[in-house]
Amino acid sequence: MTIQMPADRSFGATIPAGNLQETRKFYEDVLGCEPVTEDEGGILYRSGDTYFSLYATPFGGKAEHTLGGFVVHDVEAAVADLRAKGVTLEEYDLPEVGVKTVDGIAEVPNGMKIAWFKDPEGNILSMSSMPQLP
Repeated sequence: MTIQMPADRSFGATIPAGNLQETRKFYEDVLGCEPVTEDEGGILYRSGDTYFSLYATPFGGKAEHTLGGFVVHDVEAAVADLRAKGVTLEEYDLPEVGVKTVDGIAEVPNGMKIAWFKDPEGNILSMSSMPQLP
């Protein structure tokens, strides 16, 4: 019997929401996510070949770090789409880690471009293009 390690499986994020219904509208109407299942534990969404969930809790928006990210083929186009829907992109200047956004987008040395934004709860999410991925 072969033992599967966690790294052999997909990884998903669990995202807290103080106001689940309002936050749900953002994920569905703005980001285009479609629910897969919903129960008293929250809402499960599929994104590409992975899954993430929204769940109700009074602790939504308390994290000051990126909770998860979407991989996109064209960060500039994705940023333009989010801005057209009223989403504000985060601006960062973090020389200690080599990240500085210009018009909402950071380019890191490996060629990856990253943009960050917040959901209605204040949870930080990202979009990135990864040149080495198909």
